[in-house]
Amino acid sequence: MYIKAILNAVRYAKRVNLPVQMPLSSSIHTSVCSRKAEDRKEMLASLPAKDEGTVGEKSVDIDTLINRKSKFFPDAAIATQLFNGMPFNELPVCNIRVSSNNTIISVTDYKGVPRLIRSCGIEGFKNTRKGTNIAAQATAVSISAKAIELGWKTIRVKVRGLGPGRMSAIKGLQMGGLNIVSITDNTPVSWNPPRPRKQRSL
Repeated sequence: MYIKAILNAVRYAKRVNLPVQMPLSSSIHTSVCSRKAEDRKEMLASLPAKDEGTVGEKSVDIDTLINRKSKFFPDAAIATQLFNGMPFNELPVCNIRVSSNNTIISVTDYKGVPRLIRSCGIEGFKNTRKGTNIAAQATAVSISAKAIELGWKTIRVKVRGLGPGRMSAIKGLQMGGLNIVSITDNTPVSWNPPRPRKQRSL
């Protein structure tokens, strides 16, 4: 089809006595291919790093912490310790429920009464975008702004579930201006899980 169009253009140019310049087909194709490759490289460079919930988490050597006598792990006295003028056991709690499809963030007072609830779907992310780390971070930033309006500046965080939004939701809470005192992982672990499906026969 392309060659026929070029031949017709050449015949027309000969009839009308125009100077004929034949395009080099190889240069056309290589330039298009290289442009596609450059566009793909730019797109891949602009994508955020893949975050499956464990990227960015550091492994901690417990022995060195014990030797340093760091206040890394809580003890009995932590419940009455003051953080920003409030005892630890009266700080509001931010519950982050993470799954592969969505991230739900709720802020409760110390009695457990929910005051704020936001999810990636409520934020306006649709379908598969709800399960991304960017959606979780945007949701966390918006709920932290609402928590600051209620007068809460220092909070505790409890994370439950596995998914791309684990670390980015905590980052979003910090970006929104909240001071995180403790992070607890409440992911349920089943010691007698259901029987797995039988192996596929190929």
